[in-house]
Amino acid sequence: MKLLADAATPEDLFHGQWQGRPSKLDAFKPYLDDRWNQGCTKAWTVWIVPLGYQGSYQRVRAYFREKRLSPGPVTARPPSPRVVARWILRRPESLAETDRLRLKAVLVHCPELDAFTGHVRSFGQMLTEPQGERLPQRLDAIRQDNLPKLHTLAAGIDRDRDAVIAGLTLHWESGVVEGHVNRIKMLKRQMFGRAGFDLLRKRVLLYS
Repeated sequence: MKLLADAATPEDLFHGQWQGRPSKLDAFKPYLDDRWNQGCTKAWTVWIVPLGYQGSYQRVRAYFREKRLSPGPVTARPPSPRVVARWILRRPESLAETDRLRLKAVLVHCPELDAFTGHVRSFGQMLTEPQGERLPQRLDAIRQDNLPKLHTLAAGIDRDRDAVIAGLTLHWESGVVEGHVNRIKMLKRQMFGRAGFDLLRKRVLLYS
């Protein structure tokens, strides 16, 4: 009760059960951190409503006040690895502005992850567009970075380079064949331990 009685501003009440709970401001804290580092240390100089913020101005002011009064650095809580992976695997233009800013804040603090993100997006572009002829350059770029796991991937692709380039360039695909194979496997699993090859053969022929 003494804490409540001594509170000079509403922000002083954000303690105890309110601490650590998700708020509408969480997604915008990386942006606020960037503006703080740029010298914008007043809450009224930062306008985040156009970015989609629907919370109160008091929360923004409380966050800046915490950064100003705290002896240590106050920054946004890092997102989980699952969330970061989802951001990296999505098209950059499809990310919301707040997600783009949060991913940027993560990549700034991890050069290896920043390089990895560039390679993932380059390969994603090759998979969605006929750019198989760029594969050798992409593999060379991977080898220039200190990413051992990707070096293993590049070595595996090199063993079948011609086939991979053809798959990334030509319009033919094996999707229909794979569909038939999966269908036969499904029928086989349904009959496991209950029938022999003759019945399986009849079911496959009748299903076709």
